[in-house]
Amino acid sequence: MNSKKITVLGAGITGLWQALILKRAGHEVTLVEESAEPFTDTSSWFAGAMLAPYCEAANAEPVIQELGLRSLDIWKENFPGMKINGTLVLAQSRDLSVLKEFARDTEGYDRITGNEIGALESDLEERYQQALFYPHEAHVDPRQSMQDLWHMNAEAGVNIILGNAANGTAHNTSDFTIDCTGLSAQSELKDLRGVRGEMAVIRSREINITRPVRLLHPRFPLYLVPWSDNRYMLGATVIERADDGPVTLRSALDLLAMAYALHPAFGEAELLEFSTGVRPAFPDNTPKIVLKDRHIYINGLYRHGFLLGPILAELTRQYIETGSRTSELMIEY
Repeated sequence: MNSKKITVLGAGITGLWQALILKRAGHEVTLVEESAEPFTDTSSWFAGAMLAPYCEAANAEPVIQELGLRSLDIWKENFPGMKINGTLVLAQSRDLSVLKEFARDTEGYDRITGNEIGALESDLEERYQQALFYPHEAHVDPRQSMQDLWHMNAEAGVNIILGNAANGTAHNTSDFTIDCTGLSAQSELKDLRGVRGEMAVIRSREINITRPVRLLHPRFPLYLVPWSDNRYMLGATVIERADDGPVTLRSALDLLAMAYALHPAFGEAELLEFSTGVRPAFPDNTPKIVLKDRHIYINGLYRHGFLLGPILAELTRQYIETGSRTSELMIEY
C-alpha cells in the first residue's frame, strides 16, 4: 500500500474516527479544527452516544442497522471505554401499543417481564411489567469518549492543527481532503439541512440505572443514558430548525416530565445542564460519503454520528486505498 497524505477537516466524532483509522492504516494524516479549543463547535458534544443499531432501525433505513452492527465491532476493537450493557425499552401501561409497534419494527431483542426487568435494573422492577431488551447494544459517554479519541489521535501521531493556525491551511498538497465539518459544508452540499436536538444533564443519587433506557410515548419518547458520577443525559427532541439557541420551555418541560414518569426519584435530581445541538442531515436522514475528485465529504449523520462514525471512516479508508465503493452511501456529487 502506498501511504497517502490526507487532511481531515473537523474534529467532531466523525473526524476523530476518520483521522485515527487512516493514521493507524499507515497514512500521513493532519486533523484540522477551526475552533481554538477542541469540541466547542461540534454537535457531537450534545449527543446521546447510544450505539444502538437495532433500536435505531425503528425509524431509519435498513442500511443504518447493517452498518451500525459493523461499526460496533470497530468500537469494540479500538475503544476500551465502550459499555456493552444493552438497551432497555419500556412503555407505561397505557402506551403498550407503542411498545408493540417498536417490537414489530425492530429485531435483536428479548421480551422480558417484571422480575427480568428487575434483574437488569432493580429500581425499575415494580414500575414496569413488560419491556424489550437489546442485549448486544452499547453506549459511551460522548464527552469522555471524544476526549479519549482526541488523545488516541495525538498518541498515534496525527498532526493536529487548532484555531487560528487552521485558518488558510492549504489542502491542495494533500492526496485527499476529507471534510467532516457538518453544517459548515452547507455551501458545498446544497441539500444538507440542520435538525435541532435538545438535551439535559441531571445528577441523581436516589436511583441507579446502568444502561440506556428508552421510554416510549406516542408524542414524546425519552431516552436516558447513564454517564459517570451519578449523571444522566436526557434527550429526545428532533426539531426541524437549524438554530442553536436556548432550549425551549416546552422541550424542557417534556424532558423533565418524562424523566419523572420513568421514575419519580428523578424529581429530586440536580439539573446540571440544558443544551442544544444542531445535527446535519440530508433529506432522507441517511449519511453520505460524497466523492468529489480528491475531496471527500462525510456528512449528514443526523442522529447516528457515534454509531456510524467508525464504519464510515473504514469505508473511506478502503476507497482511498483501493478505489472500491462498497456501500450505497457512497455517491458522486
